[in-house]
Amino acid sequence: MANVIERTGKTIDEAIAAAAEELGVDKDELDIEILETPTKRLFGLFGETPAKIRATVKEPPEIIKNEKPVVVEEPARLEEEISAEEPAEKFEPVLEPSPVEEKIEPFDRDKAIDAAEDFLREVFATMNLEVIMKIEDNDEEGCLIELSGKGLGILIGRRGQALDALQYLLNLAVNRKHADEKVHFVLDVEDYRRRREQTLIKLAKSVAERVIKTRRDVKLEPMNRHERKIIHTVLQDNDRVDTHSAGEEPYRYIVVSPKRGRR
Repeated sequence: MANVIERTGKTIDEAIAAAAEELGVDKDELDIEILETPTKRLFGLFGETPAKIRATVKEPPEIIKNEKPVVVEEPARLEEEISAEEPAEKFEPVLEPSPVEEKIEPFDRDKAIDAAEDFLREVFATMNLEVIMKIEDNDEEGCLIELSGKGLGILIGRRGQALDALQYLLNLAVNRKHADEKVHFVLDVEDYRRRREQTLIKLAKSVAERVIKTRRDVKLEPMNRHERKIIHTVLQDNDRVDTHSAGEEPYRYIVVSPKRGRR
């Protein structure tokens, strides 16, 4: 039987237990080398990478036979010699210099956009996606990155939640070193945001008609700030309904109400 094996498991303890069982020994009889720790994959959407360990059966201690016992002679004399020695020098810890603060590089918009492209390529490589990126930079409106390719529905998610999460991470990763100046990145997948905007415009008009007809408030589903702004903008000139936001992020929503005193 091999005395060294490698095993995987959901946790390190599970991998160690599997190695001990196969080797037929207790866990205490193994030397363990951790090769990989379990980590969550991107956004927690793709499961976890397993733990991986290398287990080696410990060598049994050697039994020394026919050795003469060691006799310590004249313990009193040894104590006298020790006490007569000069006192040890006072220990002074060596203080290591404090780590140098990370140097903040001057803001460079072109470098920031290149960094965003590198970040996204790494994400897509992890997800095994082939994605074409089209970048349109506008200093005032931000930098739009349009994504196209096959099987990109996973980047959008339910009502764009995955796309919003990826956009948030992108802005956080690229702009974290620049507090004063930054690039606002907007991600879109095959014109999803425009199509979503058209859907929200129709929804706003339909809800307004229902509120006018029933004279009752209508509460919409939770939306992000950008989508709520679209609803408010569409209905701001409607003199028969009012809109306001309620709730806490990320579950903030819009309430459409009939204007009081009107019939």
